[in-house]
Amino acid sequence: MRKKIVAGNWKMNKTRSEAKKLLAEIDSYIQSHPPKCEVLVGIPFVYLENAKANHKNFGIYSEDISEHKSGAYTGEISAEMLTSIEADGAIIGHSERRQYHHETDEQIGAKVKIALDNGLNPIFCNGEVLEERKAGKHFDVVKKQTETALFGLTADEIKKVVIAYEPVWAIGTGETATPEQAQEIHAFIRSLIAEKYGKDLADSLSILYGGSVKPSNAKEIFSKPDVDGGLIGGAALNIADFSALIDAYAEI
Repeated sequence: MRKKIVAGNWKMNKTRSEAKKLLAEIDSYIQSHPPKCEVLVGIPFVYLENAKANHKNFGIYSEDISEHKSGAYTGEISAEMLTSIEADGAIIGHSERRQYHHETDEQIGAKVKIALDNGLNPIFCNGEVLEERKAGKHFDVVKKQTETALFGLTADEIKKVVIAYEPVWAIGTGETATPEQAQEIHAFIRSLIAEKYGKDLADSLSILYGGSVKPSNAKEIFSKPDVDGGLIGGAALNIADFSALIDAYAEI
């Protein structure tokens, strides 16, 4: 049975004191309300070491990782650095990294591979923008992103990858993605994995939804057969919303 996951992505938010407070609140909540899903948070690099040292009840992930092992790459954070502070994994290929930092599918694939080679768990992100969705190209875009970044992996390697589908067109655009649209694209992604690696492996892979999940829609989205949780942005920045998303699995 594949893992159900609620993953927070803080992005570039929270001061040191704010981060410490929210991490403590998440930890306390999990201890007092044992979740029916795996919980993890992707947080800014500067908080990773302290978070990992002080919180063992949920996963601590980096929001990015370098595709390079080491060297003259100012400002980059390597896989070896992350493993040296015992980080659990990394979010890779987020739509904001693709948009603002022009990351290519090839770069993203290299990041996934170096994470796996160093024992880190990758969350690979894919998804189309509004123009691509309106042009009916969403299946083609997601297929290319997935095949280019992941299909060089062995079956044993891809088993360790979590996929997070982000409908970029439904984030901050005024457009709305329905649970049915989420299910449709998740099933398509799973079918791509099945064609390459077999149905059994595809059925074991967790695919998260990253399209503005909030307490009011989480249960309906998470109930879809091919949706295995969420990669949460804004609703991960306060304990009331994030705990409600964790609790959504208690009602499914």
